[in-house]
Amino acid sequence: MRCVTQRIGNGIRRFSASAAKQRSWVEYDEASSFPVQNIPFGVFSSAANGPRCATAIGNNAVDLCVLADAGLLSDLPFSASAAFRQPTLNAFMGLDRKAWVATRARLQELLAVDGDDRLRRDEELCAAALRPFQEISMHLPAKIGDYTDFYASREHATNVGIMFRGRDNALQPNWLHLPVGYHGRASSVVVSGTPIARPRGQVAKDKTDQTKGSIYSDCKLLDYELEMGVFVGGSPPPLGRPIKVEEAEDYIFGYVILNDWSARDIQPWEYVPLGPFTAKNFATTISPWVITPEALEPFVCPTSAVVQTDPEVLPYLRDPNYTSYDLKLAVDLETPAADGTTVTRIAETNFKHMYWTARQMLAHHSVTGCSFNPGDLYGSGTISGTIDNSEGKSINYGSLLEQCWRGANDIPLKDGGTRKFIRDGDNVIMHGHCQGDGFRIGFGDCAGVVLPAGSLDNAPTKGSEGSSAVMKDIVLSSYWRSSCSWRVRIALAYHGVPFENKPVHLVEGKQHTPEYLENENGMGQVPSFTFTDETGKHHTVTQSLAIIDLLDSFHGGMRSGYLVPPADGTTAGALLRTRALQIAEVINSGTQPLQNLSVMKSVKVADVQGQEVDGKGFASAALSTGMAVCEKLVGQAQGHFAAGNALTVADVCLVPQLYNARRFGIDMSQYPNLLRVEAACSELPCFKVAHPDSQPDAQSA
Repeated sequence: MRCVTQRIGNGIRRFSASAAKQRSWVEYDEASSFPVQNIPFGVFSSAANGPRCATAIGNNAVDLCVLADAGLLSDLPFSASAAFRQPTLNAFMGLDRKAWVATRARLQELLAVDGDDRLRRDEELCAAALRPFQEISMHLPAKIGDYTDFYASREHATNVGIMFRGRDNALQPNWLHLPVGYHGRASSVVVSGTPIARPRGQVAKDKTDQTKGSIYSDCKLLDYELEMGVFVGGSPPPLGRPIKVEEAEDYIFGYVILNDWSARDIQPWEYVPLGPFTAKNFATTISPWVITPEALEPFVCPTSAVVQTDPEVLPYLRDPNYTSYDLKLAVDLETPAADGTTVTRIAETNFKHMYWTARQMLAHHSVTGCSFNPGDLYGSGTISGTIDNSEGKSINYGSLLEQCWRGANDIPLKDGGTRKFIRDGDNVIMHGHCQGDGFRIGFGDCAGVVLPAGSLDNAPTKGSEGSSAVMKDIVLSSYWRSSCSWRVRIALAYHGVPFENKPVHLVEGKQHTPEYLENENGMGQVPSFTFTDETGKHHTVTQSLAIIDLLDSFHGGMRSGYLVPPADGTTAGALLRTRALQIAEVINSGTQPLQNLSVMKSVKVADVQGQEVDGKGFASAALSTGMAVCEKLVGQAQGHFAAGNALTVADVCLVPQLYNARRFGIDMSQYPNLLRVEAACSELPCFKVAHPDSQPDAQSA
């Protein structure tokens, strides 16, 4: 394989000249983020399995545990089964670069059209190893022990400095001498798709006179910060021994897109004299796939500064390969609209707009002898470009603070609206890719929808980890398009519970076989839910709401909240519980049963508002009535979700029912509140993985 030598400054990089010619036997188009040239690493779960280590190819996750168990990774210089049988990548991250590079090369060999064909020719193994994205949920790639955020883009630091200190004093005296950073909160780093509750805290009562004190308030100036995150790996030096800038690359496992959410109105009051605190600790979102330096290597380019000679940095920070990557970054803002949502591209920038490199950040972070662990994370700081039009405005800025210039400018949206800062219901979606010749190296989305302040106030604490209740060997007998089965799939995904999906074909009457009636569901319906408890006793439960309540009883408060809100002794809690159950029962008891196939077949003729209709017309009328009642109830709740600002069983029942309403030709434009809730739920991983089209027994329409 021919290699090309690329010299940039004093550094030398080598990469394969045939990278553009690599092809995989897995089908994908040129715009795919995950071609065979990429081979990222991440963690996913499915309906059948809990968190698993994976790579990605095209639109599929590739289960590395399956490959290891099949002996396809046996030539690697470590135990692949042991490393990849973990729910995080920390064990793999703790190996050295030689192991990472060897693993990536082996996976490329297995996935390349002209490579080892043992995976490709084994259909059963392919089906087990390759999991379509629509069937899985992504998780944080690592257990993050520590998180640090830097401030390394000169363009961004200059812009913010001009706003607050004027052009002559834009950069603080130390900024060009060291990478400025602060320690963040690893506990609030979340994976893409996790909703973010608007923060609350202290803000100055009078921003022009801070001697007047503060008030407790919702954040009014919520912002995103477009950054790159860097995961640390290898066996870093022990406490007391700094990492040299020349060796820093050996401890960089890979990169993710990172959104370090920021409460702009909370920060000015609290940050003197020790820097950011609660304005920055409430949430940091990252993309789920970690992209390796080897995948990015063909896209090495000079930084926007090119050199660091004015001033020259101290010897321990002199990077012999002072470069960045030609990595295109963008931010889309998805905003609520009367007929759904509108997506507006509001920012485009590039990772080359960095003054301090990832290697310099790591070297400076450790200069005092600070030690690291595999899975530690640090952020680049907001990445901004330069002003690109005569009005002094720029789409190249990596934050709304810069784009609206501290509130002076409106940011236009595609639907005619405007923004200065983020509103409730807005979904911030960050993207990034390096463009090659006929392929691209992508990262996947880094996204988060903003919920109203207080949305999670009734969420349970993590106080039930010591429960002795056990639920294992779970089997869900279901039909792909059954709304009752769909509800249970949502609840299982919400609680992160693995299960076996056992299809029951309703149209073919499989629910009426003597064996099914005797052992599964005597009503001849789906779903049927079976499991084994901690004593080995086998249990069968039917009726979707009963199963959801059972899952809450076993898993609520441990890894998630409760879909049926618990009675917490407060009026607000009682009303939330009542609204959730009321909406759920309007659907479960008063609407959904009337559209069942057995009911439609039984109703030969019915009177609906003075007109004779058949069974389908009867069901359609019942659906319209139920949707109208739900529309009113959801409107009265005035929340982000059906019953309020918390996800509940009401949403779990509502979304499948809207799907059914469309099947019956109901005009959904009559129900804007229901469509709004449906759009909010559709962003959540538990709803995506439970969708009928993602089920193994799904049929084309």
